[in-house]
Amino acid sequence: MLIGEVARRSGVSTRMLRHYDTLGLVRPTGRTTGGYREYSDADIERLLHVESLRSLGLSLRDVGRALDDPDFAPDTLMEKLIQDTRDRMAADARLLDRLEQIQVAGAGDWPAVLDVVGLLRAVHSEHPAHRQRAALRAGDAGLSAGALTDALLAESDENVAGALRWALAQTPGALDQLAARVTDGDATVRRRAATALSAIHDARTTAVLEASLTDPDPEVRRTVALTLGRRGVEAAVDVLVELVAAGDRDVEAGETLATQYDDGIVGRLVYRLGADPDPSVRLRLVQALAEITGGAASKALTELGDDADVTVARTARAIGSLRSR
Repeated sequence: MLIGEVARRSGVSTRMLRHYDTLGLVRPTGRTTGGYREYSDADIERLLHVESLRSLGLSLRDVGRALDDPDFAPDTLMEKLIQDTRDRMAADARLLDRLEQIQVAGAGDWPAVLDVVGLLRAVHSEHPAHRQRAALRAGDAGLSAGALTDALLAESDENVAGALRWALAQTPGALDQLAARVTDGDATVRRRAATALSAIHDARTTAVLEASLTDPDPEVRRTVALTLGRRGVEAAVDVLVELVAAGDRDVEAGETLATQYDDGIVGRLVYRLGADPDPSVRLRLVQALAEITGGAASKALTELGDDADVTVARTARAIGSLRSR
C-alpha cells in the first residue's frame, strides 16, 4: 500500500508518515519499482499501534520504547500519564471556573472584562497587599460570590480574609456559596466559611449556623456558638457552657450567656460545672456567674462561697459582696 493510500485510510498525514519513517518508528518495509514507499500489513498494524499509544498522551520517544524495548515496563509511565491527565483536567476546570466568574460579573465590554480578569488574578496574588486591595474593589467590579468565596476559603492572611468577608457580606448569593462549604471535609475550610457566615445577619444564615453546632471541629463549634449566642439562639447555650468548662474563650462565652440570662441558663451552668472536681473549672463558673444578674446567679454564688477550694470560695464571696451593695 503506497503512502498516499495509507494516509487516506489511517487519517495520518503523509508528512507525519515520513516523519515516522525518519525516526524509525514506522518504516515501510517495501519499495515499488519506481522507488516509492510501500507499506505491508505488518507496517499498517504497527502504525495503528503507534497512533493508539499517542492517543494516551505518550511522546513519540516513549511510543518507540513501548513497541521496541522488550524490557519496557509501562507501570511508571502509566502513573505519569494519569497524573498529567489529572493536572490538565484540573487546569481546564480552573479555566472554566474563571470564565464562568467573568461571565457572572456581567462585564459588557473589553475594558470591563480586562478589569475583572485583573481583579481575579489579584485576589489570588502571592502578595497580601494586592489581594486585600482587590477584595476592597470586588463589589464595584461585580466579582461573583463564587469567586470571592473561593478566594476567602484559600486565604490565610487575616487582614485579607477580613476584607473578603466584608465584600462577601454585600454580594448576592454569598449565603448559598458559604452554606455549601460549611460542610466541607476540610476543617480549615469549614472554619473560614463559618466565620464568614457570622458576618451575614439574616434568618437563613442563623439556620445554617445552627446545623454546625455539632461540627466535629471545636473551632467551628466555638465560632458558631458565640455568633448564635449573641443572636439569642437558645440552641447555642449548651455549647457556650462547654466553652466555659473547657476554658476556651470562656470569658467571651460567659459574657454571651449573660446577654440572654434566665434562671434556666444559671441552672445549666451550675449543673455542668458546679460539681466538677477541677477547681479551675469551678472558678470559671464563678466568673461566668459574675456576668449574670438576678437572684439565681446570686444564690449560686452564695453556695460557691463555701467551696472546698479556697480560691473559688474567696472569689465567689467577693463577687457576692459586690453584688449586695
